[in-house]
Amino acid sequence: MTESELADLFSGPRTVAVVGLSADSTRPSYGVAAVMQRAGYRIIPVNPRYVGQVILGEPCIATLADADAPIDIVDCFRRSEDMPEIAIAAAALSPRPRVLWMQIGVQNAVAAQTARDAGLAVVENKCLKIEYLARHGR
Repeated sequence: MTESELADLFSGPRTVAVVGLSADSTRPSYGVAAVMQRAGYRIIPVNPRYVGQVILGEPCIATLADADAPIDIVDCFRRSEDMPEIAIAAAALSPRPRVLWMQIGVQNAVAAQTARDAGLAVVENKCLKIEYLARHGR
């Protein structure tokens, strides 16, 4: 993805589903979600382990399909081998998200192709928070 394409990702989307979001404030997923929330993004926690609990003031859901609002960015804190299933779930949403984002250390060619075939932009092996702060510095 080019620099201008990355910058464009932050120009419109305002809802981020964080797949694998932890309720533990010391975990990277929590820190990334908290920064994005402070920047004005709505966070949708997605983690079957915490269903019914509230993380960062938002109710946690089990799957992307359980979201009560359109999702712009699907930010994934899951193992690379888990990504094809998540890409399929993201591609099945209506409306579809703009981006399937795989955090640092997460890459999967099958998931990336599935998402691209469904019209989603794909970011692999990059941190959403780092990329956002590099462009907006908040």
